[in-house]
Amino acid sequence: QVQLVESGGGLVQAGGSLRLSCAASGMPFSSIAMGWFRQAPGKEREFVAAISWSGSSTNYADSVKGRFTISRDNAKNTVFLQMSTLKSEDTAVYYCAAATVRWTKSDAYAYWGRGTQVTVSS
Repeated sequence: QVQLVESGGGLVQAGGSLRLSCAASGMPFSSIAMGWFRQAPGKEREFVAAISWSGSSTNYADSVKGRFTISRDNAKNTVFLQMSTLKSEDTAVYYCAAATVRWTKSDAYAYWGRGTQVTVSS
């Protein structure tokens, strides 16, 4: 049974940092790309970041480049999203996603977590 469980969300002041984690199970984690997406109130879900199966390739939405860093620990079946210099517009529910391929920038995600809330106060 595929399972993705996010953690690390919370309330933070603008300019602050948070680190999200996503623990995966029931899938060949070390062989697939992983990604983070987010959905703000009243908006569609959008791509945030992706990382290839080995961690050698990453891709970011323009809105988070230079502020967010995606990484993974294949030994622990966990993917991370380090978020820095947070802005009020980063407020959203953040979702972890698992792809069905070794590398994809923003497509081919078949499995999703339930999300974790990130709220940035200005």
